[in-house]
Amino acid sequence: MDWHVRILRQFGRAILHLASSTFREYRECGGVTPVSVTQILGLNTLGISMVRIDYAPWGINSLHTHPRATEILTVIKGTLEVGFIMSNPENRHITKVLKKGDMFVFPIGLIHCQRNVGHGNAVAIGRLSSQNPGVITIANAAFGSKPDISDDLLAKAFQVVKRVVGRLQAKF
Repeated sequence: MDWHVRILRQFGRAILHLASSTFREYRECGGVTPVSVTQILGLNTLGISMVRIDYAPWGINSLHTHPRATEILTVIKGTLEVGFIMSNPENRHITKVLKKGDMFVFPIGLIHCQRNVGHGNAVAIGRLSSQNPGVITIANAAFGSKPDISDDLLAKAFQVVKRVVGRLQAKF
């Protein structure tokens, strides 16, 4: 392969034109296609990345956070309800319904989510302020960590009985 082709592959690829699967039983119902330094080496040190999110009708991109990036989300198709949760002690839930062409900013580190509230599929593009933004999905982290977090601790933290914690952990 000549050097010109190798260089081009590090700076550009056909990635975001393909829809991803929107079915994830019991977890998030949004198909995510990332474009980060893992997919395009040319993003290294540039402090940017992108993601395409495909939503089934009433599908979600569940509660999550990006520990190293702010995200700007633009709706390409459909209607999304988006929101983030402000920090303690208020824990205010800020939400907005977005239509095609609308944008919303999720500040770095804040828990946020999206839900398709339209009747058809929806698509959004997110731009992130890091070539490696990271993602922590809240339910996966709490109930799917390895090794498990103590069911005593989770029961107290979520104010539920241990039996409920066990059922939740079994889904992850």
